[in-house]
Amino acid sequence: MAGPHENLEHAEHAEHAAHSNKSIALLIAVIALFLAFSETLGKSAQTSAISYNVEASNLWAFFQAKTIRMTTLTTAAETRKIDAAAIADAAIKDAMAKQIDAWQKTSARYNDEPETNEGRKQLAARAKEAEEKRDTAMARYHHYEVASAAFQIGIVLASATIITGMMALAWLSGGLAVAGLIFTAIGFFAPHAVHLV
Repeated sequence: MAGPHENLEHAEHAEHAAHSNKSIALLIAVIALFLAFSETLGKSAQTSAISYNVEASNLWAFFQAKTIRMTTLTTAAETRKIDAAAIADAAIKDAMAKQIDAWQKTSARYNDEPETNEGRKQLAARAKEAEEKRDTAMARYHHYEVASAAFQIGIVLASATIITGMMALAWLSGGLAVAGLIFTAIGFFAPHAVHLV
């Protein structure tokens, strides 16, 4: 039978373990909260990257369509110029010149149309802007993914602390949580500051 001194010692040890376990449980809860934030931000960044990629692809397709139309009209105008040189009738030559002029104006409009923002020059600028936004969103996504991994490993290590009683695991868990917070902050504020991929 254990004496009063031993019972008191066991009670103090149990109280210390319970307090330690509560602290670890709080650590796990806090890291899980950070994990939820990084996962939510990561999914949002991934969705944005996909949207910007689709936008860039659509703009480049529109750019290519304008290029094909412009090339067709330029070729037709040049062919018509050659044909007009062989025509003697002034009325026909004049009509051909008007057609050539109309085609050249349309071709120039396909190349540069700032009024509608749909000329080739404008489309290329818009597509490049969408690509930059996509790249930024992807950089954010990668940082959030690294942060999520750090938080998940931190949760596992904190859980292992409860089972093993090795406080070094709790400290390592806290360190991983700090690393996860750093990567979350980098992803949010300066996604191009650290290149992961």
